[in-house]
Amino acid sequence: MSFKAIIFDLDGTLIDSLEDLGNATNRVLMKYNFPAHKMEDYRYFVGEGVDTLITRALPGEIKNEEIINSCVREFREDYRKNWNIHTKLYEGVTEMLDLITLRGLKMAILSNKPDYFTKKCVAEFLPKWKFEQVIGQRDSVPKKPDPAGAKEIAECLAVLPSEIIYLGDTPIDMKTAIAAGMLPVGVLWGFRPEDELKRSGAQRVIQKPQEIMKIIDHLA
Repeated sequence: MSFKAIIFDLDGTLIDSLEDLGNATNRVLMKYNFPAHKMEDYRYFVGEGVDTLITRALPGEIKNEEIINSCVREFREDYRKNWNIHTKLYEGVTEMLDLITLRGLKMAILSNKPDYFTKKCVAEFLPKWKFEQVIGQRDSVPKKPDPAGAKEIAECLAVLPSEIIYLGDTPIDMKTAIAAGMLPVGVLWGFRPEDELKRSGAQRVIQKPQEIMKIIDHLA
């Protein structure tokens, strides 16, 4: 199989945004006098959109729709002001993207982060590289692991799903890839461990960004 494109998840795959996401959420929780969480906890809270992040962070007895919606609004406002305090590219991502560009593969990004913030993060941290499509969570399209967004990208790229690698750090990403008919590749520098990725269908798992080239070259 020769791959012609690669779709990346964003948070936990290309950018390390955990601290900014966690700090913004903790500030919202403390504003409502709810207990804050350790940063490690946020590895399991993020990945499925803002509503899910807030729902998971709230105390169990507090999870009613009014409180969730109010906290989501507060989070969006806080994160809008503090989204790039600690966020940075993971080590090795620059080299990985350069190598993929040299190979001539098309690149795209699909995230459950709101579309506005997804595009803002890419413009800030990834301006050097050409991404054919950059798509975040939109009200008109179901979130990952629904494959609608991934299939939309494949169609825009004019590439068959079977010719696309999907690179991500969570079970949601692996399930998205499988549902879309793409090769699910998990990364170990992100938010979730290897066994969880494999249980969710990862066919390959890599420890460092540049290792993706072994998959591209071996399966080319």
